Amino acid sequence: SSVSCELVQGDQSRAPERLLFRPGPCWVPHVPPSPSPPAKPTVTISPTKTDPGSPNTILLCTVTGFYPLEIDVQWLKNGRPEKEGVAFGEGLQTGDWTYQLQVLLETQPQRGDVYACKVGHASLEAPVTVQWEPRSSNAAKSKLWTGAVGTVLGGVFLAGGLSPYLKNKKATPIQQPALMN
Repeated sequence: SSVSCELVQGDQSRAPERLLFRPGPCWVPHVPPSPSPPAKPTVTISPTKTDPGSPNTILLCTVTGFYPLEIDVQWLKNGRPEKEGVAFGEGLQTGDWTYQLQVLLETQPQRGDVYACKVGHASLEAPVTVQWEPRSSNAAKSKLWTGAVGTVLGGVFLAGGLSPYLKNKKATPIQQPALMN
């Protein structure tokens, strides 16, 4: 007695190693084809605060869409490799044969620091570097100037409104109420 299977889904070149036999008709899982050329990674950096009162910031470098799995991800602070506070996640395979990886950096950013996630991969001619800087001091200065200008303008309007009122008050004699007997 022989069993014959009809390939319904899947890559026929992979069928012999992927055939699963069970009583009754054969079943072949759908196997998406692997990317033949290496797939280039996409790199993003996301900052998060674990505790608003803490000076620490967690920077998350997310690398997605790359193939093959072998990849070099490195955190840099002001152009130098950062070793402390770095944690590597596991390379996870997505449904399209590509991988994703997250590398975390816990740090205390200072004004002027520049952080970068540097990624080297077989699909790239040169490593890709994505930079992140703490909120620029320009934004803080802008907020400070806005507050200062608002305070000065408020004072000018207060003085402008209060001055005529006080002059008027001095010019008008206060009359004593008549006493009733």
